[in-house]
Amino acid sequence: SSATTTGATTSAPSLDSSPAPTLAVKELMEHIIDPQSDWIFDAAVIDITKKGVNETKPLSEDDWLKVERGGYVLAESTNLLKIPRRMVPVEEEGKPHQPGEPELPPEQIQAKIEKDRALWYKHADGLKAAALEAVQVAKARDLDGLFKVGDKVDKACEACHLEYWYPGDREAVLKDQNSKVTYDPPAANKKK
Repeated sequence: SSATTTGATTSAPSLDSSPAPTLAVKELMEHIIDPQSDWIFDAAVIDITKKGVNETKPLSEDDWLKVERGGYVLAESTNLLKIPRRMVPVEEEGKPHQPGEPELPPEQIQAKIEKDRALWYKHADGLKAAALEAVQVAKARDLDGLFKVGDKVDKACEACHLEYWYPGDREAVLKDQNSKVTYDPPAANKKK
């Protein structure tokens, strides 16, 4: 340690320190992953109503940069998922689980992850790949690609959720996903 001008001593930072998570997985999802994925999802939307079709798409460089930044932060956040951490904040641990709730209790989710951490990493890597693809789509200013990559990000998220958070809903969700019509933008929207 060394003396400071006030007479107090300080110690050198440890090079051996390992990452200490600040957030539980639930908080990481709520405060980082979900908001960043929304930057991708909300950038390209087609809303069909009785009044007609309302299309949202990136129009400015700032709009595209927001998608790019969202992709990068989402990709980097998958590394945070790989750091062992609580599933829920301390104050939520041990809360009684209500029968019939679709979400597994945190201790069951944690046990599933610990049983096969490689599968947890595989899901994180799938999200990372989709997020990095969103970055490339944004850099290319590819509107059609933005619709498609938003679907890939959504499926990467849902695959993990169906594995760990609500595995009992897997069959119904997969059936619903398979019945949906995928969007194929008109040729006029395609980048030349």
